[in-house]
Amino acid sequence: MNYILFDGPYRDNLLPFTYTRPVADIRVGILTIRQKWESYLEYTTTTVTEDYLSDKFPMVEMEDNIMINASFLPNAEVVEFVKNLKHNQALFKGEDVIAFFAREGEEVKDFSKFEAIEFQRNILKIEHTWDIFSKNGEAIEDDFNLITKGRKSQPIPTTINTINPENIFIEKGAKLNFVTLNASSGHIYIGRDAEIMEGSVVRGPLALCNNATLKLATKIYGPTTVGPYSKVGGEVNNSVLFGYSNKGHDGFLGNSVLGEWCNLGADTNNSNLKNNYAEVRLWDYKTGGFAKTGLQFCGLMMGDHSKCGINTMFNTGTVVGVSANIFGSGFPRNFVPSFSWGGSKGFVTYKTNKAFEVAKVVMARRKEEFTEKDEAILEHVFEITKSYRRE
Repeated sequence: MNYILFDGPYRDNLLPFTYTRPVADIRVGILTIRQKWESYLEYTTTTVTEDYLSDKFPMVEMEDNIMINASFLPNAEVVEFVKNLKHNQALFKGEDVIAFFAREGEEVKDFSKFEAIEFQRNILKIEHTWDIFSKNGEAIEDDFNLITKGRKSQPIPTTINTINPENIFIEKGAKLNFVTLNASSGHIYIGRDAEIMEGSVVRGPLALCNNATLKLATKIYGPTTVGPYSKVGGEVNNSVLFGYSNKGHDGFLGNSVLGEWCNLGADTNNSNLKNNYAEVRLWDYKTGGFAKTGLQFCGLMMGDHSKCGINTMFNTGTVVGVSANIFGSGFPRNFVPSFSWGGSKGFVTYKTNKAFEVAKVVMARRKEEFTEKDEAILEHVFEITKSYRRE
């Protein structure tokens, strides 16, 4: 059987992160959604996504295919249902389709002729950007159990202070000395070749992915994910960094999500609570206005390749698009469009040739190539986000 992940109806709710990736490649917990499904299915997946993303994230169709809604995070129970789907069967959770069987070339516009199977048990769903951090604790626990089942952790060094060490898993090559790990409130996963520098204090759940770093005296409140090759310092609370992003210095990041290739300058801080304790609203790309989150705590959502200078201050519930560059004193507005350059005094358009020069240098430092496919995706994002910018 061939398994294909599709973006589903919530793709636009997950902008700006889905400007540059399919829903399946969002990281929540330890793994991306794709990695979770592939681990459970023991099968490589491909993707149905926006046309402009399809060169980088292609679909492979075979005679028989199971189409899976990437907004749903897998568990053992739902995967068993998915594996057993037959032609003209579809698996639902309420009004949402989780998965359905499709033959090659078969275009499914509605499910009226399908046998509907209702999935009765609980399943995590990533429907909004803020779900990425608000459901991150459950996702870390699920991934921890999936990844570590039947395996033994590397020994915990004798210099480490621990609480509930049985909830800590350390992969090969990880380096840590003279740190405190409190896993009483959730699992702590330390990935391959990751490093926690001296004086750091962690309260789980934490996912420190492969080759990620917590710098000297970092303070982490879970549930937090530091994606591969990311570097974090200062204070972080209930946040997710997808990968290759840096918050390397003092400053606070809370209830936030950073995409890939982001950088927060020294002493950058975000507010995650309004002064009047009111519900936080976030920019909604679908409506062109601000949507209720139902949350009292909600911080910064920053798309791929965006950067900010030292001492940047972000208001509660700020959304920054792709390839923005923010600097200067004062608070920038709480929606910064993609390819914006400036700060609280206003923005101009960040031209693609300049943005691409930076992206090439930044990625080369991590021995990654800024490819023609990457360039084409960002060119398209620049064009489709013009209406948000004040040229």
